[in-house]
Amino acid sequence: MVSFESLKSEYERNWANLEIRPGRHSDANAVARKAINGKATYQQIERLTGVPWYFTALCHYRESNFDFDTYLGNGETLHRTTTIVPKGRGPFATFVDGAVDAFRIENFIGAQDWSIARMLFRLEAFNGFGYHAKGVNSPYLYGGSNLYGPPEARAGKFVRDHVFDPNHVDSQLGTAAILHAMLALDSSITLDGSPQFAGRIEPEDDAASTVVLMQQALNRLGANPPLAEDGISGPKTRAAVSQFQQQNGLRDTGLLDGATVAAITRATQPGGVMQGGDLSQVLTRLEDLAQVLRPSAGGTLPAPTMPGNTLPATNDPISLFERLFSLINNKTTPMPGPVTPTNPAPVDQLKQVVDLLSTLLNKNGKPVLGQVNGALGETIGKLLDGKKTALGIGGSLITALLSSVTASPSAGGLAGLLGTIVSAVPGLGQFAMPISLALTAWGVLGKLEKWAQGTAPPPKVTA
Repeated sequence: MVSFESLKSEYERNWANLEIRPGRHSDANAVARKAINGKATYQQIERLTGVPWYFTALCHYRESNFDFDTYLGNGETLHRTTTIVPKGRGPFATFVDGAVDAFRIENFIGAQDWSIARMLFRLEAFNGFGYHAKGVNSPYLYGGSNLYGPPEARAGKFVRDHVFDPNHVDSQLGTAAILHAMLALDSSITLDGSPQFAGRIEPEDDAASTVVLMQQALNRLGANPPLAEDGISGPKTRAAVSQFQQQNGLRDTGLLDGATVAAITRATQPGGVMQGGDLSQVLTRLEDLAQVLRPSAGGTLPAPTMPGNTLPATNDPISLFERLFSLINNKTTPMPGPVTPTNPAPVDQLKQVVDLLSTLLNKNGKPVLGQVNGALGETIGKLLDGKKTALGIGGSLITALLSSVTASPSAGGLAGLLGTIVSAVPGLGQFAMPISLALTAWGVLGKLEKWAQGTAPPPKVTA
């Protein structure tokens, strides 16, 4: 596993020894001026994310040569959904919106350590740590300086995926060389961004253990080429994640979201079968709830046939959810049990759902599963009766707000409060959003149960 602490002293030593080659001074200064010209835009991003403006400028140079019409995460246009990892992002109205999204994916929002060593570590992580294994300083950082290429240092470049040419010298300037030139041109740049509290765990370090586990799992599943188990979700790892998502019917993003982590974990279990108590299939449907509730125009929905022994086990809530979602989502994989494709009217579709729930929840006039609220116990069940949907929707909205909040923790008022919450709870949405959506779905299930049993309260009379 690649850790910042293991490379920190190397970055500090390299920065102290870095000199721009005499023949590249004019090039470095020209690039540095372009970076400084975009300072006002980069400072907008800094106010929203806490990421120093000059770090954004360096990423922008390497990804798209300062083109403000591109997505910072991969250099694709802002105006279409991205097609290379990270996939499925955008479109975005402005460069700032796309940059905030890219930094959120990289777990940079809420980071406190912006020392030179940490910045160089993050910049190299963008491109990958493959040069360390070759004993070459990365040109992504040190191109154009005395730390990369002869006569002072070794040459070498990955000329294409997995192909390293030890004699090739990358002609592009490295980000560390450009930052060196920017310091000479803009005295406002300071590199004393060490964390206020010693030992504080940075957001990407917190996520690294999960990334390592997923890299190990993908290698066991036959990732080709094999992944370096370094805890860095770099280009190769995201490509492997994207391939797994395509092969397993997940949304193809290349990102390790909750549903993908659960699916990879399940796939490495014996037989690749979901074990009892694993709710990953339900979470997958819940994460796609918006699409579930909006069937494509002209789409068909499966109509269930329910002879004696074809229903899912009524004591298996996972099967219940799966069959329920298969009725209202024409994109899901059919669940066990015969189904007959039809094109019923919306009223008939709703009737199918209610009939299925009625069969599942009632037997001889008595609920087989018991009241939905009863599963929570009498006290909590009564407390949440009629409130689960509202709480779930409210929780989803709040979680979405917090996960997309662009407030700085140092701001005042509500913006500062939200920024503090986001920075204090990294990865909040990864856990809170599925819970909120599950609560919403549970509330809907409770209402459908009452309809099926005829215990729903009559509609309120309105003037």
